[in-house]
Amino acid sequence: MKILIAGGGKIGSSLTAHLTEEGHELTVIDCSADVLEDLMGRYDVIGVEGNAASMATLETAGVKEADLFIAATDMDEVNLLACMTAHGMNNKLTTIGRIRNPEYRTQAFEMRDIFGLTMSVNPEQRAAREIARLLKYPGFLSIDTFAKGNVEIVELKVDGRNPLCNNPLSRLSDIIHTSVLVCAVQRNGETIMPDGNFVIRENDLLFITAPTEHLTTLLKNLGIITKQAKRVLIAGGGRISYYLVKELEKTGMDCTIVEMNPARCRELAEMLPNATIVEGDASSQEFLDMEGVGASDAVITLTGLDELNIVISLYANTRNVSQVVTKLSHAENNKILDSLELGAVISPKELASFAIVRYVRAMQNQQGSAVAVHRMGGGKIEAIEFMVEKDTRHIGEKLKDVSIRKNVLIVSILGGGRVEIVSGNSKLKEGDSVVIVTTPDMHINQLNDIFGD
Repeated sequence: MKILIAGGGKIGSSLTAHLTEEGHELTVIDCSADVLEDLMGRYDVIGVEGNAASMATLETAGVKEADLFIAATDMDEVNLLACMTAHGMNNKLTTIGRIRNPEYRTQAFEMRDIFGLTMSVNPEQRAAREIARLLKYPGFLSIDTFAKGNVEIVELKVDGRNPLCNNPLSRLSDIIHTSVLVCAVQRNGETIMPDGNFVIRENDLLFITAPTEHLTTLLKNLGIITKQAKRVLIAGGGRISYYLVKELEKTGMDCTIVEMNPARCRELAEMLPNATIVEGDASSQEFLDMEGVGASDAVITLTGLDELNIVISLYANTRNVSQVVTKLSHAENNKILDSLELGAVISPKELASFAIVRYVRAMQNQQGSAVAVHRMGGGKIEAIEFMVEKDTRHIGEKLKDVSIRKNVLIVSILGGGRVEIVSGNSKLKEGDSVVIVTTPDMHINQLNDIFGD
């Protein structure tokens, strides 16, 4: 597809990387020549310097021939105007706008036809919802849901006390006494599709698939605390903190936000009357101790500085906080981050980018295309859900008799209201929902692409 991206910042550059990898024709619009030069030097894209809300700039970028326009500049107002202008110049155009300000949320939805807005993406709100989901399952570093909520793939880091440590996967069921499948492992930055002989080591990141109801049993049998957080300390009072408290209030959690800016503290106190807003420096260990960091069930670091978030999270771990979540804007160097005790790591730009990539894939609307796509493990692992259609090959055959491409693993099948963790005797039936795990470089676009014959 021919795609125009307005804004070459965090989300724009992330989208450029993902969408060029998938073979789309990209043009990036930005007011900064330096930003465009950097992107054109790293990726095969066209750069257009100018205001993305200007008709002249959009004309130069080829908006009339484009299939999709993504407005991801730093200003909501520019994104809304750019989508409205682009759609006015090409009424067949699909538009996606990044809208971050809570004040525009209802307005953007109710006036989406006027703005020519097909879809809006709010990175901060997506991050807040992801954190809220993680707080429901202490012990997991990420959770991705498939098959209408019946199947989940979770990320679990193995420490030296974990019963799985130094055991082969063939002993998995003997240890945890429930039905799960380790579908991928990351070790020292390398992604591995393991077999039964694979031996789990300390610091391995396991990606485990299971029916939703088995996850609590998994945690319990591994000796991991499963009690949900009640007292949550949040460092930083930005937009994510606002959205997160709104999510957590629904579950009755007691939330405290620590924020340095007095004016922002007053704003938050007005917007979040049920939360405790404390003016102070979250980088001060003495201050955190005074605010009871050690008595918190969860610490969420959401300041605007990655370095500060890392320091606070590391300190929370020394205070034996059960659950720590760290927001990072730049999480590309996973080898360094994997060696740090940061708990779950959240990247708003990656969450937003992956959501848009999933939408772009759905737009292609080819027969047999993916129902859902999730990237995990810093984008190095891809989980894709497909429907088994009448032209799907090898229907009714035992999977142990079918040739599957290397680095592709069928992990679960949902059919007839029943979730099946795949074995060699499993069979595909028309109408089933199938989840596979692979690496992005395999370029699995249709279910038939997984077969090796």
